[in-house]
Amino acid sequence: MERDHIMQFFAYAHLPSHLQEVSKPFGELAEQVHSKLPRNPERTAALRKLLEAKDAAVRALVAQ
Repeated sequence: MERDHIMQFFAYAHLPSHLQEVSKPFGELAEQVHSKLPRNPERTAALRKLLEAKDAAVRALVAQ
C-alpha cells in the first residue's frame, strides 16, 4: 500500500518525550485511518483534519 504524503507529519519518535505523549495518539489514529479506509478524498480530508488537531494539541502544550 502506498503511503500518503501527509503521513510523514504524524511521526513522533523524534520528539522529546513530553511532546511524544501528545503526538502519539494522533499518529496511531492516523495509521488506523490510513490502513482501514479506502484511499479517496474523504480519507485525505480526515487525515488533514487529524493533523490540524494534532498540531493544535502540541501548540497547546508548548504555548507560553
